[in-house]
Amino acid sequence: MFGLGMPEILLIVVGIALMFGGKKIPELMKGLGSGIKEFKKAANTDEDDSKKTLQ
Repeated sequence: MFGLGMPEILLIVVGIALMFGGKKIPELMKGLGSGIKEFKKAANTDEDDSKKTLQ
Protein backbone atom coordinates (compact mmCIF):
# COMPACT_ATOMS: atom_id res chain seq x y z
CA MET A 1 0.00 0.00 0.00
CA PHE A 2 1.98 2.98 -1.33
CA GLY A 3 5.17 1.36 -0.06
CA LEU A 4 4.21 2.00 3.57
CA GLY A 5 4.66 -0.66 6.19
CA MET A 6 2.70 -1.11 9.38
CA PRO A 7 5.08 1.02 11.52
CA GLU A 8 4.77 3.97 9.14
CA ILE A 9 0.97 3.76 9.02
CA LEU A 10 0.82 3.53 12.82
CA LEU A 11 3.06 6.59 13.14
CA ILE A 12 0.82 8.56 10.76
CA VAL A 13 -2.32 7.58 12.69
CA VAL A 14 -0.75 8.57 16.01
CA GLY A 15 0.40 11.88 14.51
CA ILE A 16 -3.09 12.67 13.27
CA ALA A 17 -4.58 11.75 16.66
CA LEU A 18 -2.14 14.08 18.41
CA MET A 19 -2.75 16.95 16.00
CA PHE A 20 -6.54 16.87 15.96
CA GLY A 21 -7.44 15.15 19.21
CA GLY A 22 -9.79 12.25 19.71
CA LYS A 23 -13.00 14.24 19.46
CA LYS A 24 -12.26 15.78 16.05
CA ILE A 25 -11.27 12.56 14.26
CA PRO A 26 -14.86 11.27 13.76
CA GLU A 27 -15.83 14.64 12.27
CA LEU A 28 -12.83 14.54 9.93
CA MET A 29 -13.63 11.00 8.81
CA LYS A 30 -17.29 11.90 8.25
CA GLY A 31 -16.24 14.85 6.09
CA LEU A 32 -13.78 12.71 4.17
CA GLY A 33 -16.42 10.03 3.59
CA SER A 34 -18.99 12.50 2.33
CA GLY A 35 -16.38 14.09 0.06
CA ILE A 36 -15.51 10.72 -1.47
CA LYS A 37 -19.22 9.94 -1.85
CA GLU A 38 -19.82 13.22 -3.71
CA PHE A 39 -16.78 12.61 -5.92
CA LYS A 40 -18.02 9.15 -6.91
CA LYS A 41 -21.51 10.53 -7.57
CA ALA A 42 -20.11 13.24 -9.85
CA ALA A 43 -17.85 10.77 -11.63
CA ASN A 44 -20.78 8.42 -12.29
CA THR A 45 -22.92 11.30 -13.54
CA ASP A 46 -20.19 12.38 -15.95
CA GLU A 47 -19.78 8.81 -17.15
CA ASP A 48 -23.53 8.45 -17.75
CA ASP A 49 -23.62 11.75 -19.64
CA SER A 50 -20.72 10.72 -21.87
CA LYS A 51 -22.42 7.38 -22.66
CA LYS A 52 -25.61 9.20 -23.66
CA THR A 53 -23.62 11.55 -25.90
CA LEU A 54 -21.93 8.67 -27.71
CA GLN A 55 -25.19 6.85 -28.48
